[in-house]
This record gives sequence, structure tokens and C-alpha cells, in this order.
Amino acid sequence: MELEFGGKRREPDIRRLNDMREVIFDQGWLAGAKDFDLYFMYRDLFLSRGDGEKLQEQGLRYDITVIPPNMLGREYIKTAGHYHPLVPEGSVTYPELYEVLEGEALYLLQSQDLGDIVVVHASAGDKVLVPPNYGHITINRSNKTLKMANYVARNFSSLYGPIKEKAGGAYFFTKDGWIKNERCPEAVELRRVEAPDNKKLAKLGLTKGREMYPLLKVRGQLEFLTDPGNHLQLFEGMI
Repeated sequence: MELEFGGKRREPDIRRLNDMREVIFDQGWLAGAKDFDLYFMYRDLFLSRGDGEKLQEQGLRYDITVIPPNMLGREYIKTAGHYHPLVPEGSVTYPELYEVLEGEALYLLQSQDLGDIVVVHASAGDKVLVPPNYGHITINRSNKTLKMANYVARNFSSLYGPIKEKAGGAYFFTKDGWIKNERCPEAVELRRVEAPDNKKLAKLGLTKGREMYPLLKVRGQLEFLTDPGNHLQLFEGMI
């Protein structure tokens, strides 16, 4: 699954079933399942050397993830899920900005204390902002390939442990609908929302249907991703 970007063929990092055994809902199915590729991550992409330098200077990374349609037994295919660390000398964690390029996605966002759990439905052209102090899982519930891009601060490692320790997110999306994770009794009821409209996106300099890649050329436009503590007002009402 090579990806051509900026005139170059890029090899992905591949997430396989055996990488996610701890977070799969249908353990009965998993017991007899053979390992296979689940989804493909193309990290640190740029169209030109100048764009790459701009990303470096701003402390940002642009990635693309491709999730083909599939079922994990009774559960729809998903990402492993993770949280982000605290900003150095700050009180909030790093946010992340997603854009659906093709297909459709369910973004399961959950606060660290599981006091707020939101599922955002997004289609091609939609943008979804993962606010500070939230973990997230992406689900492909359709029969089409999901292709999505993200902007995120480049100088940290994602935290997979908290979700793995709970054997998954607070809820699983299955053929039977949403099922609460028994390992998360403290989790509140799931909220369902649509992706932000243009009025909300305007606060971030975004427009539905217009790709977000060119934002890297506008210095400071994405500073809320690297310095969220000074831009908390931008996250209000996004989910």
C-alpha cells in the first residue's frame, strides 16, 4: 500500500491485528483469527522541500491514514486509540486536527476521566478537532475505504497504554450498535454529534470541503496545535 505524495512513493507503517489484540471487542472471533493488515499510516508528508521546512519550523506533522473496510468479528474496524501527553510546563494535553479525504468516519472522543464521551460522524470534506485532554479512536463503519489526514505537533509520542489497559475505548461500535466497555463502568452516556459546520470551522481558519494541507503555509495558523494553553477559546463548542 504505497502512497504517492509530493511526487514520491511513501511506504506506510502498518497496524496489524496482532498489534491490537488487547483492544478488540469480539474475543471469541479473535481466538480463531489469523493476523492481517488493518490500516496504513503515512507519517510526516509534504509536497515540497519548502513545505517540509515550514512544518519543521512550526513543530507540526502532516499525516495520512488509510483504513480499508473490514470487520473485527462483530466490531467495525478501528484504530488502536490513544491519548496525547501534556504540553511541557502546561496543564493540557496536545490536541489534533483531522480531515476526512475519502469515505466516512466515526471519531470516538473520550475525556481522560470518561466524564465526556462523544462520537462525531464525519464525511469527506469534514474536519474534526480532538480537544486537549481527550483520547480518540477512529472507526470505519462503511463499506468504502476511509482516507483521512491529520495535523499534530511533531515532538511527542502518543500514549496507547491507557486505552490498552481498559481493553479498548469506553464504547465499541458493533453490528448491534454501540456497546459499553465493561472495563469502563465510570463512563458516562455517549453523546452523538455531527462534524463542525463552517461557522465553527471559521474560528480555526478552516472551511468544509477545502483541504487543510495549505494551512501549513500560513505561519501561526495552526499554533493552537503546538501551544493549546494559549488558545483554549478555539476548542470551545467544537464537540
